[in-house]
Amino acid sequence: MALIVQKYGGTSVGDVDRIKNVAQRIQKTRAEGHRLVIVVSARSGVTNELIARAKAINDHPDTREMDMLLAIGEQETIALTAMALHALSIPAVSYTGAQAGIFTDQVFTKAKIKKINPQPILKDLQDGKVVIVAGFQGINEEGQITTLGRGGSDLTAIALAAACQADKCEIYTDVDGVYTADPRIVKNAKKIDEISYDEMLELASLGSKVMQSRSVEFAKQYGVVFEVRSSFNHNPGTIVKEEVAYMEKVVVRGVALDKDQAKVVISSLPDKPATAATIFNALANASINVDMIVQTVGHTGSVDLTFTVQRDDAANAVKVLPAILAQIGGGELKAFDNIAKLSVVGVGMRTHAGVAATLFTALGNAGINIQLIATSEIKITVAVDRARAEEAQRAAHDAFALGK
Repeated sequence: MALIVQKYGGTSVGDVDRIKNVAQRIQKTRAEGHRLVIVVSARSGVTNELIARAKAINDHPDTREMDMLLAIGEQETIALTAMALHALSIPAVSYTGAQAGIFTDQVFTKAKIKKINPQPILKDLQDGKVVIVAGFQGINEEGQITTLGRGGSDLTAIALAAACQADKCEIYTDVDGVYTADPRIVKNAKKIDEISYDEMLELASLGSKVMQSRSVEFAKQYGVVFEVRSSFNHNPGTIVKEEVAYMEKVVVRGVALDKDQAKVVISSLPDKPATAATIFNALANASINVDMIVQTVGHTGSVDLTFTVQRDDAANAVKVLPAILAQIGGGELKAFDNIAKLSVVGVGMRTHAGVAATLFTALGNAGINIQLIATSEIKITVAVDRARAEEAQRAAHDAFALGK
């Protein structure tokens, strides 16, 4: 009898009928003799609706109160899912993140899990109950509700699978696995049967909406093998694990696109030690994650610094930086929110030359200008104009023959 953690995303529990469908899937798995921990997201659209209400009242709502508000979405879903199981005569109990023993740090809206006490969950499992846990949320040392950031329900599921030493973790969503590109944009995108943690981590962090990147990072750290599947059919999904059969044979595995990006340009900075450190420490203290970074030194001895952030963080960056620029002796600040980030990813890139040339040629032939470039052992990322981002993804996908 296996212990299985299943996570159902917002579209999977989007209305009463879909919640009933999830309950029937749970019933089938339980009938096979398995013990189940179920993690659910808020119903699709609920979190966005709550954010919109908050901002209609206050353009810059307090982060503690935002977490108090946003936790409502998952709390509704856990109760409804438990009720749906009760209607099928299945013993079930719902848990908030705090009741599930998920302890986080003190950062509201972007909290990190510090530890999990799984004993209450394990006791209910021993008593034959299905345990339903609210994803995306936890509690800090002061007893305050915290949330884990967008896609945090994935992290909740992976972390619970590790803490409970589950035999299997299944991530149910509205797609039946990980694809070589977004199939809504690239019509000939193919499903990937198996993918490594490193590749999945890159795809998730670079714009693939299937998994939250922190959850993949956590899975790699604790060796949690998981499968991404659809809740709307019974097809096999994509298994994510440490090593897969094709390792280093296939050059590129996927093309990711993130259109929620902004570019910040600081020109005429003084060229002196610790300038960049001062800027990026200030951004880190404001919980702003920086991605691509390019620094150039001009003929006059001044420095131009360009970097990308999530689009939602751009306004905060522009708010934080003027005081820092005054402190270090100058610099002109501009922000642009009309860019997108395109990335090609594959473990095989480590041992194959010409990947960058193929990508740049494909974009050049399409007349798409590259604004920034960043590379690692298994990825190449470029910033392009958002208006041509989807065209760029299709061009890259075709260039690497990922649809064949």
